[in-house]
Amino acid sequence: MHILFLTDNFPPEVNAPASRTFEHCREWVKGQDCDVTVITCVPNFPKGRVFDGYKNKLFQLEIFEGVRVIRVWSFITPNEGTVKRILDYLSFMVMATIASCFVRKVDIIVATSPQFFTACAGYLVSVIKRVPWVFELRDIWPESIKAVGAMEESVFVRFLERLELFLYRKASRIISVTNAFKDSLGARGIDTQKIDVVTNGVDATRFSPLPKDEEVLGNLGLHGKFIAGYIGTHGLAHGLDTILEAAHIEQDSRPGSKLHFLLLGDGAEKARLKARASELDLSNVTFVDSVSKAEVVRYWSILDVSIVHLKKTPLFESVIPSKIFECMGMGIPIAHGVSGESAAIIEACRAGMTFEPESSGGLLEVLHQLSSEQELSDEMSQCGQKSAKFFDRRALAKRMLEVLRDVHAES
Repeated sequence: MHILFLTDNFPPEVNAPASRTFEHCREWVKGQDCDVTVITCVPNFPKGRVFDGYKNKLFQLEIFEGVRVIRVWSFITPNEGTVKRILDYLSFMVMATIASCFVRKVDIIVATSPQFFTACAGYLVSVIKRVPWVFELRDIWPESIKAVGAMEESVFVRFLERLELFLYRKASRIISVTNAFKDSLGARGIDTQKIDVVTNGVDATRFSPLPKDEEVLGNLGLHGKFIAGYIGTHGLAHGLDTILEAAHIEQDSRPGSKLHFLLLGDGAEKARLKARASELDLSNVTFVDSVSKAEVVRYWSILDVSIVHLKKTPLFESVIPSKIFECMGMGIPIAHGVSGESAAIIEACRAGMTFEPESSGGLLEVLHQLSSEQELSDEMSQCGQKSAKFFDRRALAKRMLEVLRDVHAES
């Protein structure tokens, strides 16, 4: 079976969509009697700058661990500004559609969100090639951009919502990353019989318990600190002002505290967050730019607690941040500031403690408890490691492939 996979993000980018797509495709070409062709952009996320070693050319081909990757030209912009980002998405939709026409003997197409212009390309290519297509649903878009205030209700947004429902209906199958997304689509009239759930997971070959990396600790000057870290995109959705507020309260109320906050990653909000930390004169916060997938585990290793946080909005109750599985795999207790389905997973697995989103006081309460109760922290570390086995990426990739084979057989 030849799978054509359309995605905006792919390694060496290190965000969640890139990781999930690559880790699934890698498993499919490894002993599963599958050929996979990925059509994507040149790597540029989230800074909107082409990575070293690449050029934003019309078409270029590479083989990435057995996966055939076709990179196409797109309008590149930083992960900020709604209009420019939509131009970015539209340019990829057009170029991916054109490039797909030159890929021969395709049996099935997968197009992945977060934004659904990639799904538009998937639908168009399926019509041209007369093969089924699967919509991998990673985000309820455009609802998510309204939730963070990036766009307000308008004629254009209502058009996008009608387009969204059209794509759900036209997809041969929908693969959702959460049960809540499936329920949401069902409530909007989409046949849930065509929706399968394949959650995010962890690459156990890469994310496993490690001793603290002494070199990283030394470089950052964090020896002897209790490190609470946020690793990921610094975007509008993530509400990272809550972490800075917690750091400010800690610094003012507990002089000499060993609690230190580490924020690693890039995104639309990073420059503003750094400026805010400077205004508050926070000596207990360290910012680190994005690092490669190979390097990031060294930074995970130095964390005593991992902070997972999203803004307080009903939509995000249906989201399961993929980083929770990486934390579990590495045995790092989680301070979890996301309500809904993901909080239920954390509580059921006993992999961390939850707090109300956008509550700096709630975050500090969790961190103080974990820093003062070593037995509790150790228990959550062990429970997380045991639970990670149920979210192994290899098993999830196999499950998704079974869905694709079913769709292919039905067609």
